Amino acid sequence: MNNPDYLLLEDDVLLSQCTVHCYRASGPGGQKRNKTSSAVRLHHHPTGLLAQAEEDRSQHVNRQHALQRLRLKLAIEQLLPISITEYHVSPELAAFLNSFQRRLNMKSVTVLQSLRELLSLFDVLRGVVHELAQLTGQSTAGLVKILSADEQVWRVVNHIRQKYGLKNLHSND
Repeated sequence: MNNPDYLLLEDDVLLSQCTVHCYRASGPGGQKRNKTSSAVRLHHHPTGLLAQAEEDRSQHVNRQHALQRLRLKLAIEQLLPISITEYHVSPELAAFLNSFQRRLNMKSVTVLQSLRELLSLFDVLRGVVHELAQLTGQSTAGLVKILSADEQVWRVVNHIRQKYGLKNLHSND
């Protein structure tokens, strides 16, 4: 396996590739928050990505949140090499695009895979939204609604556009 798909790894395998650092979170939260090391920071060695969580008083819960954030970062920062000439929308991406409601379920690996495929296409198409809409059979407004549903994803979208000399998109929210 030359280039493993870290997004598809089981939680325990992905966690085994990380350095887990537990620390005391700062800020409000009472005495318990300042006395226990419940905040968690993950450093994924193969990719160098960092993810952290400190909102809960439970280290176990924060570890799960940090792992979910790491998966999101893997999905949006480890784009796939795609050849447009041979490309067909995957059934997972088609289902994702057709079932989008208002929010992205970042806990679902299938959603993260679909999101990564969509962002990879967007990058290959040099950040041109109407070409992505044409290729995926969606409306331009519908795609913008999906891409703007998450702040981190939206930043990646605009980063891709900047990379190709295009202006930032603005959401209608």
